[in-house]
Amino acid sequence: MARLFALLLLFVQASVVLASPLATRASEPDPSLATSVTVAGQTFINKVRRAVTSGIKGLVGFGLIPSNFTESTGDTLGGIGSAIALKLGSFSQQADGTFTGTIVVQPDRGFNVDGTVDYQGRQHQIDFVLSPYYDTSDLSFTQAQQTLQLTYRSTLLYTERAHGVTTGLDAGGVRPAQSDFPDDPLADPEMPIPSKSDDRLTLDLEGLALNADGTFWVSDEYGPYVYRFDSNADLLQTIQPPDAIVPLSGGDVDFTGENDPDTGRAANKGFECLTVDTSTNTLWVMLQTATIQDGGNKKSHARYTRLLAYDISSPNTDRPVLTAEYIVPLPLDSGGDTLGASEISFVSENIFLVLSRDSNGHGGDSTESEYKGIDLIDISAATNIAGSEFDSHKNAVAPKGKLDSSVTPATYTPFVSLINSTELARFGDPSDATLIDAKWESIALTPVGDSQFPNDFFLFTAADNDFLTTDGVSLGRPYNAGVDVDNQFFVFRVTLPTKSS
Repeated sequence: MARLFALLLLFVQASVVLASPLATRASEPDPSLATSVTVAGQTFINKVRRAVTSGIKGLVGFGLIPSNFTESTGDTLGGIGSAIALKLGSFSQQADGTFTGTIVVQPDRGFNVDGTVDYQGRQHQIDFVLSPYYDTSDLSFTQAQQTLQLTYRSTLLYTERAHGVTTGLDAGGVRPAQSDFPDDPLADPEMPIPSKSDDRLTLDLEGLALNADGTFWVSDEYGPYVYRFDSNADLLQTIQPPDAIVPLSGGDVDFTGENDPDTGRAANKGFECLTVDTSTNTLWVMLQTATIQDGGNKKSHARYTRLLAYDISSPNTDRPVLTAEYIVPLPLDSGGDTLGASEISFVSENIFLVLSRDSNGHGGDSTESEYKGIDLIDISAATNIAGSEFDSHKNAVAPKGKLDSSVTPATYTPFVSLINSTELARFGDPSDATLIDAKWESIALTPVGDSQFPNDFFLFTAADNDFLTTDGVSLGRPYNAGVDVDNQFFVFRVTLPTKSS
């Protein structure tokens, strides 16, 4: 699939006249393309089909923004698949059967292949037009891109205390906690900064969750922390996880991403995953892989990661409180190495989507991708370890990757494959079905609005292209990364029988 998922030379924004089969596409999914799984007694479907009651209904949209596209600050637009969210109230169906809306995307820390850079945290707004494709006939590359047309709109830059500019430089230093922490719910704990001489907050951004009041939560890898920003992207609040997760070396906080600490989150394996259950005002956040003491320093031992829940009912007056913590067993590749989690999304009580993957594909370590899945986890029978001995860095819950016998983990079930060759072939040249972007890292859900199938949702996902382009600009300076990796997006139609629309 080299032509489909490699370089796009032109960014298509205007509508074009399309030849068959797209111009005569079906208005409903085709039954032959559906697959399903059962979790907690319910059937979930990946759905490209016409007459089903639940399940995976398949890939229905593909779009991209070219690797060398420049955003309003003058920097190359990249890394935007690190986190995505649908702008609240923006999604709607049009009279012609298309769907429109705005995706809010959040890159991580800029072009850092040769070392971290002074990249200010930010988010972008991208408008889209989704024309779901349900037929079984294969589209050409040009036709496939018309199923999800993307238009960049704007950028919002993140600032911290006293409106200071944030950075993406490695967290080589520690800013002391504010004197009224933890009594004041808005006071800061110890914060990651580049160095003693540079005390700006440094962020390696991953998760994103938008609130109805215009504020938003983000998760980060350095802390690993969760931050709340106001509608102008000024820092409001920081959530610090239990001692078992904060990186410690020699008993001191050690935020660097250059080396693993003695205990706590592994380097560059922090809070990759973030979601909010608005019905209970619960924020959920998950590590990419296990903590160091739980085997996170070795890929073959790192599968038992931690999922945490916080009560965010009154964050301005009450510091968010840890209410639950579960162990999630991540999948392994054929060599026994852990496939890290890149995102979660709340579905319903005890049920979540989770994106786990290898790092192979276009722009990755190898072009031969083995596993990229948006799967299901069920915590209904899992052990809640919040507040237990395992929240101390001195007590591993899975030493060397062996889970403590007193702890029951969540149930993990594969669901949507991003590298299904049949699905990919429908959206372009099937000659190399694994040549999609390497790092898919985000999930966003929105109801389809189909009265016949009220539990059908569009599942958006996007790739983090690591800002890889041969024609880039970073902090005002041109760069050539040696390869062009476009910002790719997929849209699937799925049935989630337990999720309210």
